[in-house]
Amino acid sequence: LALSSLSNTLAVNNSGRWWGIINVASSTNLLTDSKNVQLVLDPSLQLLSRKQRKLIRQNPGILHSVSAGLQTAIKECKWQFRNRRWNCPTSQGPNIFGKIVNRGCRETAFIFAITSAGVTHSVARSCSEGSIESCTCDYRRRGPGGPDWHWGGCSDNIDFGRLFGREFVDSSEKGRDLRFLMNLHNNEAGRMTVFSEMRQECKCHGMSGSCTVRTCWMRLPTFRAVGDVLKDRFDGASRVIYGNKGSNRASRVELHHLEPENPAHKPPSPHDLVYFEKSPNFCTYSGKTGTAGTAGRFCNSSSPGLDGCELLCCGRGYRTRTQRVTERCNCTFHWCCHVSCLNCTNTQVLHECL
Repeated sequence: LALSSLSNTLAVNNSGRWWGIINVASSTNLLTDSKNVQLVLDPSLQLLSRKQRKLIRQNPGILHSVSAGLQTAIKECKWQFRNRRWNCPTSQGPNIFGKIVNRGCRETAFIFAITSAGVTHSVARSCSEGSIESCTCDYRRRGPGGPDWHWGGCSDNIDFGRLFGREFVDSSEKGRDLRFLMNLHNNEAGRMTVFSEMRQECKCHGMSGSCTVRTCWMRLPTFRAVGDVLKDRFDGASRVIYGNKGSNRASRVELHHLEPENPAHKPPSPHDLVYFEKSPNFCTYSGKTGTAGTAGRFCNSSSPGLDGCELLCCGRGYRTRTQRVTERCNCTFHWCCHVSCLNCTNTQVLHECL
């Protein structure tokens, strides 16, 4: 990796804290990978753990993939919650997601799941694109798969993505308390969502496109599909408590586990998101919980849903204003090669929460 290509890259670790890559090197923030390429980490922010640094050195090219995956996850989080009171707000600083990551609520569960999924998805895709030296396409699927198709091509390497994601992301978690178990569970739920949403893709072969035989491989889902599934699981997340089997014969892993808060509910599956704490009130600003409130948010006055002014503004009311917006319109392509457009001015009516 060239340092110049990473100078403006930002990534976020599993605790919601940012690390940056900058052009100012010192003895405390210089990282050299296995190809003797120097990567510079921002000394004013939290550095990677020893295990994370080792994983980066062992996998040249992977840091850029991790960073890209996490940025994609942040964008997806904002899109999925764009119409909610909590709209996945972020800020520059040592804690990109704010104090919400220190809680045990549904929103925290989604953050951990979507960022874990982002790393897995990006690394698996980068392997098949050849941008990580330590992995390639998944070539294990070979031979006949059905009467008129066979395995071949370049499958996205989801197994490498999941393994690396588990080692890289989960290494940030310490302890054995309820928060530790919750974070690890949601991390894995994010990775499993990427895996379970993979689909078979095929290419036809034969004379004149007759498709007498097809070559098929496994392709990653779009990250929007991953975000949609995780958003559904956010809505159906399971509230859990700390379980203890109380048996000396149980292994350390089996001894501590998550149980549903309501004994009548079934235990959460590995695909479910879990939480143990009620979400804060996202209606008003609170320095204690780190919530910004919904004042100043734009709402839909005609919607009865969560994006409607009544719910989004939490009953406080809203103000209406108009603004004139000029956009390019009526564009025409002229051969060759010029596009001419007109400027159209429209009046937009905006509703803003009080």
